[in-house]
Amino acid sequence: MQGRLAQGHSQRAAFEELGVARSTLRDWLAQTPIDEVPAALREFYASEEGVAWLHRQILAAHLVITLLSGAGIRQVCTFLELSGLSAFVAGSYGSQHKLNVALEEAVVAYAEQQREALAPQMPQRRISVCEDETYHPEICLVAIEPVSNFILHERYAPDRSAATWTQALDEVLEGLHVDVVQGTSDEAKGLLRHVERDLGAHHSPDIFHVQHEVSKATALPLARACEQAERAAEQARDEVAAQRAARDAHQQAWPRPRGRPPAFAERINDALMAQAEADAQRELAEVHQQQARACTRELADAYHPYDLDTGREQPPERVGERLAACWRGLRELADAAGLPERARERIAKAERLTIQLVATITFFCATIGAKVEALGLAPEIETLVHQQLIPAIYLERVAARSTRAERRRELEQRSRQLLAPLRQPDSPLQRLDADQRREIEIVAGECADLFQRSSSCVEGRNGQLALHHHGKHRLSNRKLAALTAVHNYFIRRPDGTTAAERFFGQAPASMFEHLLSALDPPPRPARKRPRPQRVAYLEPMAA
Repeated sequence: MQGRLAQGHSQRAAFEELGVARSTLRDWLAQTPIDEVPAALREFYASEEGVAWLHRQILAAHLVITLLSGAGIRQVCTFLELSGLSAFVAGSYGSQHKLNVALEEAVVAYAEQQREALAPQMPQRRISVCEDETYHPEICLVAIEPVSNFILHERYAPDRSAATWTQALDEVLEGLHVDVVQGTSDEAKGLLRHVERDLGAHHSPDIFHVQHEVSKATALPLARACEQAERAAEQARDEVAAQRAARDAHQQAWPRPRGRPPAFAERINDALMAQAEADAQRELAEVHQQQARACTRELADAYHPYDLDTGREQPPERVGERLAACWRGLRELADAAGLPERARERIAKAERLTIQLVATITFFCATIGAKVEALGLAPEIETLVHQQLIPAIYLERVAARSTRAERRRELEQRSRQLLAPLRQPDSPLQRLDADQRREIEIVAGECADLFQRSSSCVEGRNGQLALHHHGKHRLSNRKLAALTAVHNYFIRRPDGTTAAERFFGQAPASMFEHLLSALDPPPRPARKRPRPQRVAYLEPMAA
């Protein structure tokens, strides 16, 4: 910039080319003295390249610190001071607050522009929706499309009634080529009414809430029983040791006490019997605890449209039988362990959802049957798609969400075993052309993604919002909208895709590059004024 002015260019031409106000250009030319900064660094940040580089650093700091990490503007000011950038950009709270407000407004505007650009071009899709509310303490309604993890909406609302949920979802789905066919959530009456009556979709129960009720019914009572049994066993062991010590002391005493010696053998034998009984009770309590955990895990393993151990299809009847066996085992456990009545009521409450769980399996089987039938495939190929391709893709999806490495490897290996015959040259699928195979693969993936048994994506998002709210004590509507936009259009998975790209089927424009072009360069620091010296209260007055 200074080089162009030295060549005879006017200030008007310079500030028009840079796109900044004339007053801003004059402030830059004032060359505020900077202490302890190398001359080469001052010269760089005075150039066009330096201003652009500084602009990028400040925007990156605000985006990462305030919108990704959940920290505040004061942390940005501290970063500027410690990094030395406060020598070239205004580091006060007021200056950075204005920049942060402009950044959030630009992020929200960018998200609206991208939605308007991408929505008309997206293919028609049938989607599931995971919904739940959180409190800040205002009610915040959150809805996410689980396959892409695209946040459809998260906004504050006066209540969580069915009408409020429906209005919020209708507003955000307007203009999108999607049909909601399934909703996954807890059993709140408002959500049930919203999904089943207003949307006309199938409601899928959240298996986590079923397991949670079982855990609340069994975990604490059985843990207390184990603790009590362990204390009783320890006391029995101490009693055996005490009786043996008394016997040894009596035998080693000299002179021996008069009279008949105590019946140490009988006392020790009684203590040993009590210890054996206490150990047996402790082992029984541990067995009860292990049985409860096994039943809780089996509830999750049974609730799949395909058997995770074999990869074969599980009809609704088979799923119902496995779930019934779990409930039967839990009731027997409650009787054997003597669980309180409140625990039995919780188990019964969770068991009542069995009908909805089996109905979800039925909905899944009917829906994927219609989707595959619509392809018009030969019976032989249709059978392969149902019995091998969709189960293989489903097992791959489950493996990706598994937290145990051994279980993940088992599922991946089983998925590869199901896919291997389909990749052989003599497979009927290989005789189809590439476009038809691609279409079958896309439909099979959509079928595998249809089964949604958990709203964990919403629960995780609510946890993230809680962290942002905890640091600021209040999230404005602008802040909440900016956080939503960053989640949808900026954060990327390991495969490099954003939630918006997975939802709309095409990549949006770069958010950060848009912000760089939409926002003005950061303000320069003001001239430092000397601070008045603090005078001691008892400083003597000058004569």
